Amino acid sequence: MSWHRIFPSFSMASAPIKSGLLIVTTLILGWLGAVVINDMRDAANLLDDRRAVRAATAALSSVRDNLSSTVRDNAVWDDAFAKIQGPGAVDWIFRNWGRTTEDYPLYDGVIVTAPDGSTTSAYWKGEALNDSESFSTLNPQLHQSLEAPSNPHVSFISSKGRVILAASAAIRPYSHQVNDGGLSVLTFLKVINADAVAKIASDHQLVGLHLTLAEPESGLNVALDGFDKTPVAWLAWPSAAPGTQIYSSVRPLVAITLGLLGLYLFGISLAGAAETRELRRQAWKSRYEAMHDPLTGLHNRSGLVDELRQSLVVGQGPACLHIIDIDGFKAVNDAWGHAVGDELIKRVASTLENIHPDVTVVARIGGDKFAILQSFERSQDEVNANLLSALSVPFHISGRTIEIGASIGFVTGHSGEDAHELIRRADIALYRAKAQGRSQAVRYSPELDRIREERASLEAKLRHALHHDQIQPVFQPLVCARTGKIRGVEALARWLDPEGQRSPDLFIPLAERCGLIDTLGLQMIRKSMRAISGWQELGLSVNVSPIQLCNPNFSAAVLKVLSQEGFDARRLTLEITESVLMKNPEQAQRSITVLKAAGIRFALDDFGCGYASIGTLRAFGFDRMKIDRSLVVAAAENASGRDVLYATIALATALSIPVTAEGIETSDQADMVRAAGCDQLQGYMLGKPMPLADLEKALAAKVANWAEPPISQRSATGLESRRSVTK
Repeated sequence: MSWHRIFPSFSMASAPIKSGLLIVTTLILGWLGAVVINDMRDAANLLDDRRAVRAATAALSSVRDNLSSTVRDNAVWDDAFAKIQGPGAVDWIFRNWGRTTEDYPLYDGVIVTAPDGSTTSAYWKGEALNDSESFSTLNPQLHQSLEAPSNPHVSFISSKGRVILAASAAIRPYSHQVNDGGLSVLTFLKVINADAVAKIASDHQLVGLHLTLAEPESGLNVALDGFDKTPVAWLAWPSAAPGTQIYSSVRPLVAITLGLLGLYLFGISLAGAAETRELRRQAWKSRYEAMHDPLTGLHNRSGLVDELRQSLVVGQGPACLHIIDIDGFKAVNDAWGHAVGDELIKRVASTLENIHPDVTVVARIGGDKFAILQSFERSQDEVNANLLSALSVPFHISGRTIEIGASIGFVTGHSGEDAHELIRRADIALYRAKAQGRSQAVRYSPELDRIREERASLEAKLRHALHHDQIQPVFQPLVCARTGKIRGVEALARWLDPEGQRSPDLFIPLAERCGLIDTLGLQMIRKSMRAISGWQELGLSVNVSPIQLCNPNFSAAVLKVLSQEGFDARRLTLEITESVLMKNPEQAQRSITVLKAAGIRFALDDFGCGYASIGTLRAFGFDRMKIDRSLVVAAAENASGRDVLYATIALATALSIPVTAEGIETSDQADMVRAAGCDQLQGYMLGKPMPLADLEKALAAKVANWAEPPISQRSATGLESRRSVTK
């Protein structure tokens, strides 16, 4: 593996280059800072310019509004409307408006025009205005005032080099409506002179504000629009540029800052080489640690993915990925501790590195899980054979001989395929290898994905069945061997699937794998209690999964169900198999102790087909033993089988444990186990698993049916009489 594939090329760059890059970066940042300062200066200037324009515009609007309000107040007036219609109109106009123009601050002139557009009377600064024709540009505004008399009309006009604001309104009464076509028009004129401009400049801080008839080429301005929206003049003033003024005041500080920045860059260039060397060393270390396992030095999962991606580059040949799981590693850790376990992992890693010449990458991707990548597909079987052989040889560590094995899942990947997908496929093949008995290699095939999808689909259906009450108990009688009377029943789970009946051998292990066994088991206990609650003399047996019993919350959950259902704990027997005692005896003992203290009884199920010892029977204090059907069948076939059956029952009798014989199908079998000492029988001859309605009929008969069932029924015994809630 070449170094440039492990480390980015940038990490190998020389110190001067890195220092140069840092200096350039700093210069760019300095330039950006200068740009920011300039932008702030320009932004401050722009904000102030906008404020000034808004202020000038608002000032003009105020002047327009004042004159508009004034002309409205004078035009909408009953006396004015009445007087201008009579013979003394001119005198009345002079007394009320003409004389006022001499020194009135709101307007400097007045023009009253008749409905036909002729001038009735006109005054300017208290004197008669003889050249009213100079205001002919007002004609469109006067015409508009007649057409739309409800509101005043205001615009700027230019006359003899003066800029004048004119406001016109139709003269009409306030108290009643009149024909709009016969109205006179009142126009007030206000000259925009230097005093008015100076007042606007003072009120709104517009330094240098002046009035101009020519459009300004620079600076700021606001147009004074005529009636047709064409500017007749402009208010203009220079920009205050506050940002520029502030910038000028801080320019010496900026120069000092730039000088310090230069010194800083010089210092960086001196220290750059040493710092870059240290960074390169740290980058190498971090990259290595991120891609390698600290215990073995092999690639970790991230390193494997990286190597696998490079192997799957378009144009490369096929690559074969093997994932190896060490069989028995947990037992090594549990027996001899993690130090020995770690040494074993390192020995396995060393073995894998030398397993075959075609192997290009070895990785540790989990606690006891490894992966190897080989470059040639043709040697897959040879590599797998070498793996299985090498890992089956005992390892000698600290004076101990440790035997392990390996399960292998492998898959071939081609150019362009996804690395994570190949790892997933190899994992699926590995799980199949472990499920088939370990110490073997399994190649991935699409069929494995199909099986996984079917299992996921069935799991979803099981969840649906539990949620929709599709799993119900059926009951198989437990009969007194002496009298034939039904003493109790064993509850067996049946899945009432609309698609067809599901065997307990299928859905019970599935419930254990997907974490639904606790829900299923408690449902069966609750439903069974409710079903037989009316027969107080009848006992109830329910099978318990090893996973349930090893759950620390199991005992509390059972006691809660008993309390909620009001069921007598002494009527309930929980049947467990020997596997519970092998997997987690401490937790099993704690759960059994708590439940027995509440009155619940325990039966050891399927005794005779496992490894339970006399010590186990004594330690757990079982209230009943159920002999496996295989002992009954063997006893009926030969004398040695009968001896084993008698010895098993004698052992239970010696320990004062009552015995139930399972799988009784004939009267000869019943007579044999009864004679051997069994006090309770169970099997097809005594009653098949039946729904509650059939159980009620059997209970009404008081005594079980001892007649030998037809041969056709015997052939089905293997499936129907074997499993209950946990089977």
